[in-house]
Amino acid sequence: MARPLPRSLAVSVLTLSLALTAALPASAEDDEVLPAVLPRVETPAVFDDEEGGNADADDPAIWRNAARPDASLVVATAKEGGLRVYDLDARLVQAIPAPAGPGPEDAPGRFNNVDLVQGMKLSTGRADLAVTTDRGNDRLRFYRIDPATPGRPLTDVTAATAGPVFSAGQAEINEQRTAYGLATWTDKATGRAYALVSQRERTTIALLELTATADGKVGYRKVRTLSLPSAFRLPDGRSWSPCAEPGELPQVEGMVVDPANGTLYAGQEDVGIWRVPATLTGTPELLDRVREYGVPGTYDEATEECVSGSDPGYGGTRLSADVEGLTLVTQADGDGYLLASSQGDNTFAAYDRELGDDNEYEGGFRVGPTATGPDGSEECDGAAALNAPLGSRYPDGLLVVQDGHDDAGDATDRTATNFKFVDLGDVLTALDD
Repeated sequence: MARPLPRSLAVSVLTLSLALTAALPASAEDDEVLPAVLPRVETPAVFDDEEGGNADADDPAIWRNAARPDASLVVATAKEGGLRVYDLDARLVQAIPAPAGPGPEDAPGRFNNVDLVQGMKLSTGRADLAVTTDRGNDRLRFYRIDPATPGRPLTDVTAATAGPVFSAGQAEINEQRTAYGLATWTDKATGRAYALVSQRERTTIALLELTATADGKVGYRKVRTLSLPSAFRLPDGRSWSPCAEPGELPQVEGMVVDPANGTLYAGQEDVGIWRVPATLTGTPELLDRVREYGVPGTYDEATEECVSGSDPGYGGTRLSADVEGLTLVTQADGDGYLLASSQGDNTFAAYDRELGDDNEYEGGFRVGPTATGPDGSEECDGAAALNAPLGSRYPDGLLVVQDGHDDAGDATDRTATNFKFVDLGDVLTALDD
């Protein structure tokens, strides 16, 4: 069977169609009042300070226990706080620390994004895996999910040979232009499992084939890379790049692959949502843009912030930077939604999953606060949806979203984050209304 040839693909700004940057007219969607859905439960707050172990909730994944759906789990990253595993009542089941760097002066482990691989063939038998990007060490980490050990369901099965994804050595790793966003994908034609990994502060995405070792561990090999544009030609002829700190390029974090057709959706945070074959062999298409697209900006060294100029009106109408938390709501007939977190205005945008409908915009919603229970979701980094029955708690499926500003009660002087659990049926009802 032919294997894909390793090579690097770079998309030049000069080859991009001007249609990608055509101005969108103002519409009623600009003033659309989006419906709110309410979380059922929330995970305990984590705190990004020394006392809290520098834990920062970021990205979730939902694992369904096929034999006992009520015993399904949510696996989530907490950056330097490692991995957290929760039950469907949002109670902590297991906490896995991020590994340290190789030396005391090296960057510590930092788990950024997480996704799942179902039924990968290992030497010890087929297994479901939780995969996470260790941004601190520029690696992927793998954890076998074992429902027979409910108190410690995750076991590290990372191969010792799993090396840096983007860096040539420890000096480059310490610069932290390392493994960042993540989406897993299993090729239906070959059965091979892959991970797509984005690079922090760069536009590069790497395709890695996951490999099983003789001792029951999991490693990977790089197949190819693709670099999204960092500069864009606007309809008025000017070249535009999103404002950033000197040396930084517009990075990608949120990613998801549609398993039915192998399409990768990638959120370039200050640009918009791209779609491209998950093999990284096609030409990326810009599905939608953030409102700030085309707005000039100058980085102010004193304030470490960007000063924006006048909006020329070339941006989209549904997303406010950053674009984060891409996830799919799949349906058996091929229908469903691509959901994206619009971090800048605390909303979620829903697009038709079907390519035949050109992923057209279908509506949006907010995750709002309850009266006496969980608060809502603000500046959401990561999201995961599963349209499958999860026992008595979530018979219509589950949406888990990160909250970048959790209301942690008396801890008002600490940065608190967590995850909200939302009945997916409520989301689908809101989108259908």
